[in-house]
Amino acid sequence: MPATGTGQEIAIFLVGVVFGIYIILLILRTIFGLVRADYYNPISQTIVMLTDPPLRVLRPVIPSVGRVDLAAIVLMIVLKFIEIWLRVLIVGVDAGVGIILAVAIRELLTTVIWVFIIALIAEVVMSWLQAGGGSTNNPIMRLAGAVNRPILGPLRRALPNTGAIDFSPMIALVGLYILLIIVRSF
Repeated sequence: MPATGTGQEIAIFLVGVVFGIYIILLILRTIFGLVRADYYNPISQTIVMLTDPPLRVLRPVIPSVGRVDLAAIVLMIVLKFIEIWLRVLIVGVDAGVGIILAVAIRELLTTVIWVFIIALIAEVVMSWLQAGGGSTNNPIMRLAGAVNRPILGPLRRALPNTGAIDFSPMIALVGLYILLIIVRSF
């Protein structure tokens, strides 16, 4: 692999930031749709406003299947593919389309897992603040709770009630980290 110079590192960083932010917004929009998060939440509305233009173009060609927004998923894969292809071009490495696509899917899965990890941590930390008299009407807290409900709900039902301490987020984090290790091994 060729050595990268400062200019190449800056270019790779900027490509990653620009594509990464938009891809995360698409991931959040997709997850919010799957878990039926509050559509009228101001954060949800901002994400919808930012991601809607390309999705309106794609939806007539790529319709949703139930709650799964296939247009958003295809757009995520295409954007991640372009991001990796640009990074490969900047570095000057020769990589085939199949390799770039495989890396794109692996990196997308890694990002999705990190979104869930961050949502779990956010909900836990905000629950501590809320316990100290914070607002229960926080839009981030409501969205994090909606994102985490499919993971934490079954764990909370399976674990014994221990009173004030909820161990389900810790178990979910361990499971997500194991899943992250598995995805990164490919």
